[in-house]
Amino acid sequence: MTEYGRGPGSEPWHPEDPLFGDVGWEGQQAQPGQQSSYGGQPQHYPEQPQQPQQYGDWGHGQQADYGQAQQQYQVYDEQGNPQYPDQQQWADQQQYADQSHQQYAGQQQYQQGGWDGTGVPGQVPYVADPVDPYGQQAAAYGEQQPDFYGTPEAYPPPEPPSRRRTEPEPEKTDWDPGPDQGEHAFFAGGGDDDDEADDEPDGRGRGDRRGKGGKGKGKDKGGKERKRRNGCACLVVVMVFGGGLATVGYFGYHLYQNRFGSAPDYAGDGTGSVSVTIPKGAFGSDIGQKLKEAGVVKSVDAFVVAQSQNPDGKKIQAGVFLLKKNMSAASAVKLMLDPTSQDNLIVAPGWRNAQVYAAIDKKLQISDGTTKAVAAKEYKSLGLPSWANDNKNIKDPLEGFLFPGTYGAAKGMKPETVLKQLVAQANEKYDAIGLSAKARALNLENPLQLITVASLVQAEGKTHEDFRKMAEVVYNRLKTTNDQTNQYLQFDSTFNYLKGQSKIRISESEINSNKDPYNTYTQKGLPPGPIDNPGDEALAAALNPTRDGWIYFVATDGENKTEFAKTYAEFQALKEKFNDSSGN
Repeated sequence: MTEYGRGPGSEPWHPEDPLFGDVGWEGQQAQPGQQSSYGGQPQHYPEQPQQPQQYGDWGHGQQADYGQAQQQYQVYDEQGNPQYPDQQQWADQQQYADQSHQQYAGQQQYQQGGWDGTGVPGQVPYVADPVDPYGQQAAAYGEQQPDFYGTPEAYPPPEPPSRRRTEPEPEKTDWDPGPDQGEHAFFAGGGDDDDEADDEPDGRGRGDRRGKGGKGKGKDKGGKERKRRNGCACLVVVMVFGGGLATVGYFGYHLYQNRFGSAPDYAGDGTGSVSVTIPKGAFGSDIGQKLKEAGVVKSVDAFVVAQSQNPDGKKIQAGVFLLKKNMSAASAVKLMLDPTSQDNLIVAPGWRNAQVYAAIDKKLQISDGTTKAVAAKEYKSLGLPSWANDNKNIKDPLEGFLFPGTYGAAKGMKPETVLKQLVAQANEKYDAIGLSAKARALNLENPLQLITVASLVQAEGKTHEDFRKMAEVVYNRLKTTNDQTNQYLQFDSTFNYLKGQSKIRISESEINSNKDPYNTYTQKGLPPGPIDNPGDEALAAALNPTRDGWIYFVATDGENKTEFAKTYAEFQALKEKFNDSSGN
C-alpha cells in the first residue's frame, strides 16, 4: 500500500486547481451538491481501465502523485478544451462546442463524498454527458475500461470521430442479417421514406449533406450508411438496359441473316430484256452489283451464292449479256454461261481488221462499212502508241492493234468506243512484254516489226506446235546471210492480205507480176505492217523462236498439217508430197 503521508517528490497543491475542485484541503470531503469546476458536468474517461493510483499527503498541503508515470495533469484552454502535453494539439481541429459532431470526453470525474475506512476516497458512477455519445453506458470509476490516455498506446491519441476509419464489417453468418448488413433496401422492401427518417437530429437533411459534398447517403438505425434509392434512376437504368438489349437484338438478327439467313432473291426466269455490260476483271460481287443495278437480280449476295454453287460459275467472262429482269440468281448465272446470251464482240486470233470492223457493225446494228470509215478517219485519236504507223505504205494503221479477246458491244454504242477498248487492250499487252527491248534483241528495227512477225506466224502456222518453228523460218529468211531465199519471205499470206482474200493455191504468174509492198514474193524483208491481229501464242513464239535451222515449210495436206525443212532438197520432197495429196 502506498503511504498517504507526506512523501518525497510531492508537489504543492493549489486550492484553485480545477482537477481537485471537489476535494477539500487537509483531505476534507466535499459537500454534497457541490459542483466541480467543469461547468457543472461530471467528467469521466469512457471505457478506460483504471490503473492503481498513488496519492500524496493530503493533510499537509501536498498534491497527490496521481496516475501512471506517463500521465500528466490535464490542462484546459480558455474555451475549456483539454490540452494534451507531448502530443499534437487537437484543440485547433476539434471544437467541443460543435454539437453536430461526436466528442471525446477525456476528463476524469472524481467522486463526491468522504473517505472510507480504508483511507481510499469513495467512487460514484459516471453521470451522462449531454454531448457524450457514450453517456448512456454507465460505468463506475475504476472498472476495466480502456484507458486511452493512461497507456503507451495512447500516443498518438485516438483519432477524433470525424477522422475515424470505418469499422470492419461484422463476421457474416449463415442467417440473413437483413438490409443493414449489405442487402440493398430496395430489394428488402425499404423505400425512400426510410431515408427521410434518417436525417440528422439537428434538422439538416441529406440535401444539406449533398450540398456540402456528400454522396447523398443516409443512415439506418444502426448508424451505417446506405445508398439512396432513387426510383427515377432505376427506371432510367431499366430503360437504358432494355434499349441496349433491343439494339443488340436488332443487329444480332441482321448479322444472323447476313451470315446464316437466305439472301433476298427473285423467283423464276424473269421477264422482259435488258443488256448488261460486265467489265474485264470483275469479281463475283462486282458482277452481282451490275446485275442488281440493272434490275436482273434482287441482291448481290444471292448472285454470289448462286455463282459459287454452280460448278461453272467462275467461267463467266467480261462482255455484254442479254438478260431478263427479276430473275432468280441461279437463273441469271445459268443464262450468263449460255453463249447465246452473250451480246459480246469476240475477236479471234488472226482476224484481220476487215473482219473486226464487220463484226462491230453487226453488234452495234449499224450499216456495213461504218466502223471501217470511222477507223480510217479517227485512228489518230483511238490511242495508238507513238511507234505505230511509221511506214507510209501501211494499209491500215490499226492492223495489229485490235487485240483478240471479248469486248462489250451492243446497240446504241459508238464504233469508236468499241475500237478504243480493243486498242487499249493491245497497248496493255505490248507494254507488259516490253516490246521495244525485245525487238532490238531480235535485230528488228522497231516494235511494229515484232508485231508484224507475230502476225505472219499467226497467219502461216496451222497448229500451236508450228508457231515457234514458223517464227524461226521468218528470222532465218530475214538474215543477210540467207543464200537460200535471199531475204525473200515468199509467204502466200502477205499476198492474200493485199488482195483481201484467203487462197491456198496462187499462180506464180499472178504473184510474180504484183509489185505491192505487201507482196513478199517480189519485195524483200517484212511487209510495211502487220497483216492480222496476232494472239498471245503467236506473239510468244515471235519472242522465243526455235534454234533448229528451219528455213522451209509446206502445208503437206493443203490445210492443217505443216512440215518444215532445213535444206532446199528437203523442201522439194515436201513439195512433191503436197502435190500428191492435192491430186496435182
